[in-house]
Amino acid sequence: MYPLTEPSRAVFLSYASQDGAAAQRICAALRAAGIEVWFDKSELRGGDAWDTAIRKQIKTCALFLPVISRTAHDRVEGYFRLEWKLGVDRSHLIAADQPFLVPVVIDDTREDDERVPERFRELQWTRLPGGETPPDFVERIQRLLAGGTASAQERYRPSSATVPSRAPAPRRLMRRGTRLWYWAAAAAILLILGYVEFQRFNEAKLGAPSAPSIAVLPLANESGEASQQYFSDGISEDLITALAQISGLKVIGRSSAFKFRDSKEDSHSIGEKLGVAHLLEGSVRKSGEMIRVTAALISTADGSTQWSERYDRPYKDLFALQDEITRAVAQALKTKLLPGEYAAEQGERPPSGNLEAYNALMEGRFYAFRQAEADLRKSIEFFEQATEIDPGYALAWSHLSRALTDLSSAYLDGVPAQEAYAKAREAADRALALSPELTDGYLAQGALRLRATFDWHGAEADYRRALALSPNDGQAKFQLGIVRATLGDLNQAIELTRGAISADPLIAIWYNFLAVYFSALNRPDEAESAIRRAIELKPGAESYHYELSVIEVQRGDARAALIAAQKESPGIWQDVALAIARQIGTDRNAADAALKTLIEKDGSAAPFQVAEVYALRNDAKATFDWLDRAWNSHDPGVQTLLYDALILRFKSDPRFAVFCGKVGLPVSNEGLYLSSH
Repeated sequence: MYPLTEPSRAVFLSYASQDGAAAQRICAALRAAGIEVWFDKSELRGGDAWDTAIRKQIKTCALFLPVISRTAHDRVEGYFRLEWKLGVDRSHLIAADQPFLVPVVIDDTREDDERVPERFRELQWTRLPGGETPPDFVERIQRLLAGGTASAQERYRPSSATVPSRAPAPRRLMRRGTRLWYWAAAAAILLILGYVEFQRFNEAKLGAPSAPSIAVLPLANESGEASQQYFSDGISEDLITALAQISGLKVIGRSSAFKFRDSKEDSHSIGEKLGVAHLLEGSVRKSGEMIRVTAALISTADGSTQWSERYDRPYKDLFALQDEITRAVAQALKTKLLPGEYAAEQGERPPSGNLEAYNALMEGRFYAFRQAEADLRKSIEFFEQATEIDPGYALAWSHLSRALTDLSSAYLDGVPAQEAYAKAREAADRALALSPELTDGYLAQGALRLRATFDWHGAEADYRRALALSPNDGQAKFQLGIVRATLGDLNQAIELTRGAISADPLIAIWYNFLAVYFSALNRPDEAESAIRRAIELKPGAESYHYELSVIEVQRGDARAALIAAQKESPGIWQDVALAIARQIGTDRNAADAALKTLIEKDGSAAPFQVAEVYALRNDAKATFDWLDRAWNSHDPGVQTLLYDALILRFKSDPRFAVFCGKVGLPVSNEGLYLSSH
């Protein structure tokens, strides 16, 4: 918690949790000027402690800064809304010429937004896009804190229904010409508004999203060699990275965009599925020392081409070519959608500019994305090659760390796993030493802490840092959501996962985790909807039908639970699903036999899942015995303790609190897990 030395001279910053990165920027700018800010509420726990602390700070702070955004609009409930109410209530007790409420808006939210308190709408808003805080705003806050009174503009902003500040002449004295001009202007305004609404109606009818948005489809490999696929994919990924740097532009992530490789669907259909207004598509051909790239910007509303170009360049000019394409696309979008200027980003290039190192990185990413053991091992070889060519290539070190962590946690045990984790740790340390502001470095370090050492709080810090550096990064949101769920905060986990899905809407496992969170909150209908979406996106994925079986068990539907379990792919997850489904059936012999089979076949590999079955059988002693085995064998299931729908049956058992304490998870004296807000 950030300590306040003088709360009565402090600023209270109130924001929806998804706007945390922007709020952090505002907070940092104010604190850098010596202004005390009440901001770090993430460390507070729910209940009386939270309520008392928040009410006290709002009651004593000097200024109340609500952060307004589309995210806040979309949140129909949240703790920030209670804070806003408390802030508004206090403002009614303060003299009209004394400043207190200072609304700031971090995006293009309209000033008549109906979900923003009326009191805020009456005041002049300060627009700080993305939370970027200029010196003049900081100086203004300093003046207000120093005892300055609020200006008339700060105290009150006329609403759209209010006449202009210069009062018109009395109606009986208004000249005929003036009246004609007045009505002509009014008619013109109505026509303009009507045209805007007509355009919006047409866009909505065509399915075009209102926000500026784009998906980069995988550029076709026209080199004539399948082995060159990594090269065209690498250029596509770097275009995604570069475009994602444009403020206000929604860019769909790689996983979802690449699902439309060689797709026969039309642009409108793809746009609807990805939720974007534009597609960037094209091809790459590499022949000797020359490359040819074609690119076209397509409107998903009607399939029209907004811009297209063909580039023939020497391979040595690849980075310059990428910049040229990115600028051209940005300019085409800016003309139609985006205000302001765009500065080309360097993307994911080696600091030395070495194309061989970059080429090795692209090959490594190509194989790492597949996630199979052989592919992970091959990706590690390429990442190591990239670091050998350019030891200062921070991104290559971070990718190497992530691949080693994935390999160890999924495919290795014992000494080989520990050796791989040790190499992953060295690579992550190297990445962050070379580039302390590297988002991927913190994602790598967070994954390592979460899987190798069960350092929940360390992983949370890493993922928060990654999200602060890249507020729109879907992986950062998803991984932070996992950690928040691990620490018991399921509501924020759901919020973060939904944010990740918005950025990359076709990743099946993200829907799987969303289903798990809803299941833990005993919201089976929402859980079923999420897991069925996961199954639809990846029908053969393991554990998805297991999760559906758990949902049916929660409903008490033994037949549906067994049908779901039988649809699970043969292997450990089907064994678990069958053992769980059998427990709520009427055949006790079948239930005992299924548990016996699970223990004999998979007990050493899945002790946490055995504990789940015993929890369903209401056998507390066996449940906690198997939980101890899971902890001692480093079973990753332990991290799901506070969001496992079956284990949570024992959340009020004193042994649950003891076990949580042993593994470093939060509990109260009653054994109920806590959520931070």
